[in-house]
Amino acid sequence: MKRNNHGKKRKNKIRMSDVIGRIYIVISLFIALFPIYWMINTSFKTEYEIYAKTPTLYPHKFSLDAYKYLLENTNFINSMKNSLIVAAVVSVFSILIAYPVAYTLARLKFKGRKMFSKAILFMYLLPTSVLYIPLYMLLAKLRLTNTIWGLAVIYPTFTLPYISWILIPHIADISRELEEAAEVDGCTKLQTMYRIVFPLALPGIVSTTIFTFAMCWGEYLYALVNLTSLDAQTFPVVISGLIFGDMPPWNQLMAAAVLAGIPIIIIYTLASGTLVGGRTAGGVKG
Repeated sequence: MKRNNHGKKRKNKIRMSDVIGRIYIVISLFIALFPIYWMINTSFKTEYEIYAKTPTLYPHKFSLDAYKYLLENTNFINSMKNSLIVAAVVSVFSILIAYPVAYTLARLKFKGRKMFSKAILFMYLLPTSVLYIPLYMLLAKLRLTNTIWGLAVIYPTFTLPYISWILIPHIADISRELEEAAEVDGCTKLQTMYRIVFPLALPGIVSTTIFTFAMCWGEYLYALVNLTSLDAQTFPVVISGLIFGDMPPWNQLMAAAVLAGIPIIIIYTLASGTLVGGRTAGGVKG
């Protein structure tokens, strides 16, 4: 009887902890998702309803005016295209350069390796604001001011250190035995780096690429400093241009935020399979 009672109490504790855990997850999801809901909700409201004394949890009068204004009266679509081009070019370029750097620092032993690692960390932690003037002068000499290609030159100054530093532990965590076996089979160091290690490090590479894309996608200050032409502006600069006077058009700002979030959601959705399933790809011998 005592054992049965003890077993029942233990089961009750497990159930109770499971219920508390589920409640905690629900509360955490609510806290995390409510700002997103409020953003979407606000984008469909009229300005009169937004500035009413009593906030509303849903639009009493469903309106698409904010979206119509963005698409018809601003340069928002073209600015989204500019941001997409810059973010894609910089992300691909950064991965192509940062992966060999991270592999070299994670795998090869040479004099000054620790110094190079610390230099990358220092560059990663360096405040971007201190580079505004020298980078602007660089673009002026290259005649790339007021162009999206100027941003493509600037953004690697903070994406390359980030990707390199993040990929080092991903590559270092991969077993060296696979590389040694590949070298025994006749693979060169370059073939080993891309045929063996690259597939195994793919989840880390994809995740850092997504974060890099997001960093470039939403970057505002460099774009504000270097872009003045409407045709060259990225969407964060266009969004900031919507704010004037003492009463910001919150419905337009939230509508712009909703539209700007769609590409990131699509990219993450397409890459989610790679993030989960890429870890063992390089260990399969075909």
